[in-house]
Amino acid sequence: MAAPLLCLQLFMLLITSDSAATAFVGRGRRIARTNDTLRDDPVGRLKVYVYELPTEYNQDVVERDERCLSHMFAAEIFLHRFLLSSAVRTLNPDEADWFFTPVYTTCDLTNNGLPLPFDSPRMMRSAIQYIANKWSYWNRTEGADHFFIVPHDFGACFHYKEEKAIERGILPILQRATLVQTFGQSYHVCMKKGSIVIPPYAPTARILAHLIPPSTPRSIFAYFRGLFYDVGNDPEGGYYARGARASIWENFKNNALFDLSSEHPATYYEDMQRAIFCLCPLGWAPWSPRLVEAVVFGCIPVIIADDIVLPFADVIPWKEIGVFVAEHDVPNLDAILTSLSAVEILKKQRALADVSIKQAMLFPHPSLPNDAFHQILNGLARKLPHDPNIYLKDGIRILNWTAGPRGDMQPWKQQ
Repeated sequence: MAAPLLCLQLFMLLITSDSAATAFVGRGRRIARTNDTLRDDPVGRLKVYVYELPTEYNQDVVERDERCLSHMFAAEIFLHRFLLSSAVRTLNPDEADWFFTPVYTTCDLTNNGLPLPFDSPRMMRSAIQYIANKWSYWNRTEGADHFFIVPHDFGACFHYKEEKAIERGILPILQRATLVQTFGQSYHVCMKKGSIVIPPYAPTARILAHLIPPSTPRSIFAYFRGLFYDVGNDPEGGYYARGARASIWENFKNNALFDLSSEHPATYYEDMQRAIFCLCPLGWAPWSPRLVEAVVFGCIPVIIADDIVLPFADVIPWKEIGVFVAEHDVPNLDAILTSLSAVEILKKQRALADVSIKQAMLFPHPSLPNDAFHQILNGLARKLPHDPNIYLKDGIRILNWTAGPRGDMQPWKQQ
């Protein structure tokens, strides 16, 4: 144990208050202009038409359970609200570049606040049938100039267990649309080419309420709070997180370099601001809100999720701000992290201090320049102009409305 303790003491001496200067949007200083594309302004580069749906698809759902406003899937709600007052919105659908259907598919919550995605396919199908019958724009492209936000664990596959999500596949009638989703994994059935991967929702006000002085030393080497075993959904163990979280616990629960627990303390956010590394392993899906929290709090994210596609990966320099560890290398996690020099760590911390990166990971309301809302619009703008071939000739149809599980064909009714 002497060697790990010595390493820990050495790192505590070398990691200066510079690493704590990454506190939050507006408080950190812009140390490096990592990517000017993060500061692009979408206004003037695209126009979005927002369909007006019956309130049963959105507003009524939130009124039934307001917990939807604060869970990690809430981006679908706040993107809608943002677009309603955005300068890119057009009230004339004939001049729109993109069409948005505001349907909230993640507000069917259990008593514990977890979303049940089982009705989501029927709800989405119902909303698309509505816009297809009421307007002409869906039918001329079958959704190729439409975007939908699907912030489920496995996006438009609408299931929280990977094997079930793969079995379902992406909802067939969304095959031509652009998907805005938190799920991102290369070579995966639930990852559609051209999708825009976004951060999960983390309430900005709650984050602001837990800020500590940026000069606070980072006295924790590696930090993690969360499940290691999901006994309720994976009673035999080993399937949850593909065993990566179990391996973290079994290998490092007694290692002095690692502060690990399945309990979330009241000081969770404060602890992340005192940590050098924040472990971000996959769970049921490869992503989780702790990725957002780590970046915002200047804690170097240790990303353990093979083939993950990270939020706004085309503009955020993830290699510069994070550490990537293969799932099979988890038993070597201590050696991997202690092999990084103080110079390398400081370089990542300074990159993390870029205010634009922090803003890009958040959905504040009211919105701020360069935040996640703007990054979504920038991503859509970069897809323009549309290929003329997306427009179908009269009478031509590509999508199969009867494809998919039989249960998806049942009518959707608000609970």
